[in-house]
Amino acid sequence: MTATTFCIPGDLATPTGGYAYARQLLAHLQREGVAVSPLFLPASFPHPDEADLELTAALLARAPREAVLLIDGLAYGCLPPAIIASAAPRPIVALVHHPLGLEAGLAADEAAHLIAAERAALALAARIVVTSRFTRDLLVADFGVPDDKITVAEPGTGTATRATGGGPGPVRLLAVGAVTPRKGFAHLVAALAKVADLDWSLTLVGALDRSPAHVAALREVIAAEGLGERIALAGAVPSERLDALYDRADLMVSPSLFEGYGMALADALARGLPVVSTTGGAAADTVPDAAGVKVPPGDEAALADALRALIADPARRRAAARASREAGERLPRWRDTVRIVADVLRKAGS
Repeated sequence: MTATTFCIPGDLATPTGGYAYARQLLAHLQREGVAVSPLFLPASFPHPDEADLELTAALLARAPREAVLLIDGLAYGCLPPAIIASAAPRPIVALVHHPLGLEAGLAADEAAHLIAAERAALALAARIVVTSRFTRDLLVADFGVPDDKITVAEPGTGTATRATGGGPGPVRLLAVGAVTPRKGFAHLVAALAKVADLDWSLTLVGALDRSPAHVAALREVIAAEGLGERIALAGAVPSERLDALYDRADLMVSPSLFEGYGMALADALARGLPVVSTTGGAAADTVPDAAGVKVPPGDEAALADALRALIADPARRRAAARASREAGERLPRWRDTVRIVADVLRKAGS
């Protein structure tokens, strides 16, 4: 059995796709012959101070010497080479959801620093797991990572019942994601203001504590556009509540500027929801063309047109819903994801 120490920054219960991926690996790697133990790193990543870097070096040094270190990219991408080298002789597998320097809202110098740091860190990893073909191609083209060092393990999607929709009344829109600049919700509000003549409501589900200044600005825009009665910022919600919101939704909307995969989009496909999505990052591949309408990230006019087309046309929504459900049935399951990651860990440890 391959011994693995899974290094995760912050709180494992954090309601994001990356942490959901980590929870699945921890829960199911054992059945694939990998004895995995979590090692929790400081929550300050990807912006650790010197004290947290020192603590991280000490924590990595305490990991069993025979263990493979699987390090979440939220931390790994900004680890200095000296800390990575100090973890030897343990082989390191980096788990990359998306490059840290491509987060929206970063100052140019900060983005450049993160990109350079991640390029250096990835060069020192024995193997790299990414969550989409898009991210693999990005690391090869822009980060100088050899293609044969990378394995794609797309997130799994659980089985789900078909969404029943909201019934009579406004077309119910659902958007899911932490409220940060990268998720593009300010662009969504601007686009919805352009279709305010139509009958719709939006529930936005996602953590409100990741970027408080951005959340405050978004609330101001919603109020200024007179949409306070039609847009609800629900915050993070329990899984049962989220399932109910998916079930009652008529249309999934993802205005993200960049996605390393788009797990909320996959969840929408599994439920047969029509989708309006940007083509930011891997989202263009996650959502098939027939499942809705895709627009360039940040293009508020195109987003408004896409929303109008589907909100105003129930027949088009139904056709997109059928294509969405068909695509959802072809998505990988978590057992597939875990099996792929386990194989990478075994090879790294051999």
